[in-house]
Amino acid sequence: MSHTTDDLRIGVILGSTRPGRNGEPVARWVLEQASERDGVTYELVDLADFPLPHLDEPVPPSMGQYTKDHTQAWARAVASYDGFVFVTPEYNHSTSGVLKNALDYVYAEWNNKAAAFVSYGSVGGVRAVEHLRGIASELQIAHVRQSLSFSLVTDFENYSVFTPGAHHAGMAQTMFDQLESWTEAMRQVRVERLDAAA
Repeated sequence: MSHTTDDLRIGVILGSTRPGRNGEPVARWVLEQASERDGVTYELVDLADFPLPHLDEPVPPSMGQYTKDHTQAWARAVASYDGFVFVTPEYNHSTSGVLKNALDYVYAEWNNKAAAFVSYGSVGGVRAVEHLRGIASELQIAHVRQSLSFSLVTDFENYSVFTPGAHHAGMAQTMFDQLESWTEAMRQVRVERLDAAA
């Protein structure tokens, strides 16, 4: 697949840093399913590569006054994407602490972008996604309806080897269709806002 400078860029954010995490094969499966999409580039964003301590900025992220090198590096990474796929485990009826912390670290870099959710867990991680939808709304991220939910019982062999059911592939394409449509629309919103501010 060829890419141009006008291609949408979508980050697949791997929301677990736990040793032996199940999220890595899930995220790589998402990338594989997206590999033949036209006009868009999907890239892995591994939170293990962005070791963020618990939020340690002296002013709220909405002020945009990032003082720490790790915050600035994360802000640049988030800003470089037009949309996101959040790959999340479910811990205690919610998302992972590391993903929540990463979301909280910056603000404007998330605004007026689009997102989809991929979850996994004993009940498919759906409760983590419900929490993430509220967080995304507060960050002004437009999130699409279609999500993917993988059960540790039926989509993992021995709860650890990722063996997704065949039906997930079609659902993934529906999710990508929705995400790319919204991502393009939100990119236009950002362009219009920049034009209005000029």
